Amino acid sequence: MNVSAWDHAGLALVHAARTPWLDSLFAVLTWLGSLAVLLPLALLIWWRRRGDGSAAFVAAALIGASALGHLFKLIAARPRPDLFPPLIPMPEDWSFPSAHAVQVTAFALAWTLRPGTSPGRIEILVLLVAAALVFVSRLYLQVHFPSDVVAGALLATLWVVFLRRLPAWRENRQ
Repeated sequence: MNVSAWDHAGLALVHAARTPWLDSLFAVLTWLGSLAVLLPLALLIWWRRRGDGSAAFVAAALIGASALGHLFKLIAARPRPDLFPPLIPMPEDWSFPSAHAVQVTAFALAWTLRPGTSPGRIEILVLLVAAALVFVSRLYLQVHFPSDVVAGALLATLWVVFLRRLPAWRENRQ
């Protein structure tokens, strides 16, 4: 497998930072980007706010981005990293793009951009920190290359911006 110098350097950097407490921390924090956590959260928000288009926007952004991410995995068919031992069982799907990065980015960005709302600075900061922790966790656990994470975040961003521009979720400006 041809690994770019940037991907190799990124994985080597987080490998060198390994400590037992970080091993445990990132094994837990990585779940913040899991569809098993984010989908029930998005659906709960949607259910509790029935009739609120902003909640539907978050759910649609997450589900659509996740589907796109998995489609791109099948197209790219990039193997998982094997430069250093992983700290969790290696996921069985392909590496590119990182589904966790896709999902946490889609959720955080959709929550921030949802129609009819104006999130506060603390809310935005919490979402950014959560996303950054998921990004780092995927590298630290050695289950993704840095380029997988960047591509996942970019794919989700493009998807959410596309959705937000659709007539159903545009702001009514009169």
